[in-house]
Amino acid sequence: MEFVLPYPIPSIFAFLLFLYYLHRKRNTSTNKRVVPPEAGGAWPIIGHLLLLADRGLAHKVLGALADKHGPIFTIQVGVQRAIVVSNSDIAKECLTGSNDRAFTNRGKSIALEHLTYNYASFGFGPYGTYWREMRKISVTELLSNQRLAMLSHVRESEVENSVREVYGMWVKEGSCMVEMKRWFEDLTMKVTVRILAGNAKMEADEAYRVALKEFFELAGAFIIADAIPFLRWLDMGGYEKKMKTTAKKMDDLLQLWLDEHKRRRNSGGVAPEAEKDFMDGFTLAGADTIPITLTWAVALLLNNPHALRKAQEELDTHVGRQRKVKETDMKNLVYIQAIIRETMRLRSPIQLFTIRETTEDCTVRGYHVPAGTRLFVNLWKIHHDPQAWAPDPWEFRPERFLTTHKDVDLRGKHFDLIPFGSGRRVCPGISFTTQILELTLASLVHAFEIATPTGEPVDMTEGSGFPNKKVMPLEVRLTPRWPPELYGESATVV
Repeated sequence: MEFVLPYPIPSIFAFLLFLYYLHRKRNTSTNKRVVPPEAGGAWPIIGHLLLLADRGLAHKVLGALADKHGPIFTIQVGVQRAIVVSNSDIAKECLTGSNDRAFTNRGKSIALEHLTYNYASFGFGPYGTYWREMRKISVTELLSNQRLAMLSHVRESEVENSVREVYGMWVKEGSCMVEMKRWFEDLTMKVTVRILAGNAKMEADEAYRVALKEFFELAGAFIIADAIPFLRWLDMGGYEKKMKTTAKKMDDLLQLWLDEHKRRRNSGGVAPEAEKDFMDGFTLAGADTIPITLTWAVALLLNNPHALRKAQEELDTHVGRQRKVKETDMKNLVYIQAIIRETMRLRSPIQLFTIRETTEDCTVRGYHVPAGTRLFVNLWKIHHDPQAWAPDPWEFRPERFLTTHKDVDLRGKHFDLIPFGSGRRVCPGISFTTQILELTLASLVHAFEIATPTGEPVDMTEGSGFPNKKVMPLEVRLTPRWPPELYGESATVV
């Protein structure tokens, strides 16, 4: 989540502050029931917005407030009250049992209103009959283990093609420098388009990439009108206009693919079960978080060469250098799996759990939480908790998932590690995402030696959302490890 506070706005707030009383007494109880303590530094009307917008990454700002106010506290996001949870036990209390139902609704935002057909997308829609039916269809028809197994050839072939293209560049140039985030985005986009649109023409690849990038950048923006609704008409920074434009681009692309599906069906060209794609069930996931996670994983391996060598040794033992990695190999590649888990813990692409909002009064850790209160779960704080991740919670140590934390997975049952969420709203695409992450990383590490251009460590400084998203592309040198014939004859053609 990225808090966006456009400028200039001082005159607007000065007028609002003039109309508003300078100090508002905060009640510490609702109907004589104790509510979570409120963080200091709130302003009239805007609450803690300035604190969140001006002092760095929101998850770190909220983490510092947790050190001061405890693992559950209240903030004021404009006119909206929210609680911030920074402890796995309290997160579990919020996301299980009766509280899970109370916190099931997503918080509304202008971005989601425009980008998800007014919350018609089940991933962002309100809890109810429609949401339950859509989730049931997605899980049973699209994301079941059987369905995903049928699509393994799509993932394997696109990974293989991407590796072959890199080898072709190496043959042509004598060396190969690759910007990894762009490479992962290309690969993820190809897999996603093929799964989403099947045999639809790929001429729209670049348009899809641009629209999808804009979609995720805008979907993650929390603009000032979300916190102070009566300022929406001003459209500060032009964000709502951009959201409408991006929504139209995505709609046009989806319509293009849908029309091709209709033509194929009307002509009798129904795909066999193993070739059916996600447009037959209309869903999309992971197009942004997968490249981010993989880029982090490569950066962490480059800064920890012993872990990179260990991953290559595991691949050489269980796969060898005479064939390519298959998804069926993953059950034996436990260190690759551990690298993915440790990356998701240490550098989760989502550091603040997607906002939820209570539909009814509930009680958390003995505190009264009124209906309409929003929930932030600070994954960054939970995933670095010294009590849960000792020793060295800030260090990259995949080995912990083979020893002390070998039973901790990513599926939302272990609340010390919940990058995909938990409860009723847990991401239904966990298996789909982890399969792509593991296969792609294993194939890259198996096929190439990886190094930075100068041999220097990667700068891991965080930026907005993802550290290297805008600040520094992750460019690496790739050198083939396989024998040439394994890349295929077409590998020399770029």
